[in-house]
Amino acid sequence: MESEEADKYIELVKQQQQRGLEKLRGDASYKVDPYTLRSGDYVVHKKVGIGRFVGIKFDVSNSTAEYVFIEYADGMAKLPVKQASRLLYRYSLPNENKRPRTLSKLSDTSVWEKRKTKGKIAIQKMVVDLMELYLHRLKQRRPPYPETNAMTHFVSQFPYEPTPDQKQAFIDVHKDLTGRETPMDRLICGDVGFGKTEVALRAIFCVVSAGKQAMVLAPTIVLAKQHFDVISDRFSVYPNIKVGLLSRFQTRAEKEEHLDMIKNGHLDIIVGTHSLLGSRVVYNNLGLLVVDEEQRFGVKQKEKIASFKTSVDVLTLSATPIPRTLYLALTGFRDASLISTPPPERVPIKSHLSAYSKEKVLSAIKHELDRGGQVFYVLPRIKGLEEVMEFLEQSFPNVEIAIAHGKQYSKQLEETMEKFAQGEVKILICTNIVESGLDIQNANTIIIQDVPQFGLAQLYQLRGRVGRADKEAHAHLFYPEKSLLTDQALERLAALEECCELGQGFQLAERDMGIRGFGTIFGEQQTGDVGNVGIDLFFEMLFESLSKVDEHRVVSVPYWSVEIDININPHLPSEYINYLENPMEIIQEAEKAAEKDIWSLMQYAENLRRQYGKEPPSMEILLKKLYVRRMAADLGITKIYASGKMVFMKTSMNKKVFKLITDSMVSDVHRNSLVFGGDQIKAELLLELPREQLLNWIFQCLAELHASLPALIKY
Repeated sequence: MESEEADKYIELVKQQQQRGLEKLRGDASYKVDPYTLRSGDYVVHKKVGIGRFVGIKFDVSNSTAEYVFIEYADGMAKLPVKQASRLLYRYSLPNENKRPRTLSKLSDTSVWEKRKTKGKIAIQKMVVDLMELYLHRLKQRRPPYPETNAMTHFVSQFPYEPTPDQKQAFIDVHKDLTGRETPMDRLICGDVGFGKTEVALRAIFCVVSAGKQAMVLAPTIVLAKQHFDVISDRFSVYPNIKVGLLSRFQTRAEKEEHLDMIKNGHLDIIVGTHSLLGSRVVYNNLGLLVVDEEQRFGVKQKEKIASFKTSVDVLTLSATPIPRTLYLALTGFRDASLISTPPPERVPIKSHLSAYSKEKVLSAIKHELDRGGQVFYVLPRIKGLEEVMEFLEQSFPNVEIAIAHGKQYSKQLEETMEKFAQGEVKILICTNIVESGLDIQNANTIIIQDVPQFGLAQLYQLRGRVGRADKEAHAHLFYPEKSLLTDQALERLAALEECCELGQGFQLAERDMGIRGFGTIFGEQQTGDVGNVGIDLFFEMLFESLSKVDEHRVVSVPYWSVEIDININPHLPSEYINYLENPMEIIQEAEKAAEKDIWSLMQYAENLRRQYGKEPPSMEILLKKLYVRRMAADLGITKIYASGKMVFMKTSMNKKVFKLITDSMVSDVHRNSLVFGGDQIKAELLLELPREQLLNWIFQCLAELHASLPALIKY
């Protein structure tokens, strides 16, 4: 990328970033209030490391001053409460095990400093990954969609008065589509029944009326069918707009017909589950992808969704965003609209959390049936469904009861759901297949058994199945005996008790992010780096790193502009020359590969070995010189020369970049010998080395420096 263009992009990213950080500043403090800690909790002190909280006590000599006492591996520390609230973080981890491997030492903070540095470098790599993704999107172009009168007509058919948040979401999406040339990637985060679908319908109309296709992707067939019904109903006044549903319920012939219509552009809106992402589905002119509940898709499908994001407009709907989505929404690399105001007629759901008892279950069901309503009864596994069915049939012999789960034959499942939606089935015993999207106005009691088996996000979604009308709804959450629960399960329960108000999906996902893990956010390998410092300090470091994103920028230089002033010109042995068919051409090809990039050079060297066997030492020196020049160019080093025991590398990098690079070096030998000053990096060796050994030292040192490039912005 040209440096002028790169500056423009980095400026855009910074502006986006500022917006994200402003959103954050209002409500995110990762430090812990010492008064909320319980004895035995693990805490992180920014300067000392990980310790165990003992308690808050008054000082013996001064009865008005309170101190926080923290136990470390080699003694006890006491901190004034005020200071503690500035420097302490809760130590929580993404996995079940809340305990750190070891406590830090008061007498030696160097180990802690190393752990912090490791965390910082991991964060820097993540930030760069995010930027690359974001810049890739910014480089894509499509003409803005036209504003039309037809849109005004479509909007006027919405029968409700939109809530203020909903209005803002309409404006945001409209601007994304009609006022920008870069494809939209927006998250609409709103609780179940708060009107996210209408936002999607308007986006679909805007794109389809401009002659493009829209795809609506849902995690389950039940939800896809519901979307299909809503869309078909809303678009029924537009006979020229064709809506189709692709599902496993169709016969082979129906499926083939649909695939053909999609390919030829005879279907404008295509609704379905992950089968829409398959290689057999070829779109004629896809303009918009609407993804409902992205967190319910598998890794492969999420990757496929991500690949669409660089070329078409994407709208993601979620009542509980996956942590990664949430995190992106917060930091401004991803646009987000929040719909957190409930429609005026909604009544909050009453949640009841208690240990399981048959009496409580029966009384809850009886209460709902007596007022003419319907009941969801949810279990975590298929295994217990039949047992519950027997128990309920004995208790309510005259009531229609049915079972629904994902392993049933599709026709059977569809019929059961249809009967429940029509009100024929009064009690639906099911797994979490009903978790997202089902909108049944008359079902206003949900019973969830074995609550700790569900994730927080799942529970939140399940609870949202009820309370869609103006009746008071009840969610009964039952858990086994508390003594059988893990710490994490107890923590989930406590979080759920706190979040029982309406419109809490967003805050809930944030809680969940801390509890159920970090692996889903940035991939498993970073989980270890979080473990080094705990989630709360990790996040603070992350936002710090994001706000200074352009400080860690390395500007490469052209390959041929790098001077290597080490007088070493090896001669290839004659038998090797005879063995190579055309030695001059081979060396020129190697130089061409090196000029391209480091991977091309590595590949070339690999192929050379495959074809001609291990190269002699003189050929190895030739290749090393190419590697040294290539790596120097990538690192922005323009000249390398030696004088006595000193090695000098002229560079345009700044001190902060140098520190980050050297911090991430594995070998202390190289790190400790490097010093940054003015416009060069200097290294003092123990003794003056022969030229071959000197080249080898430079090669190894540059290889270590080069390995830290993933943590730097390279434009």
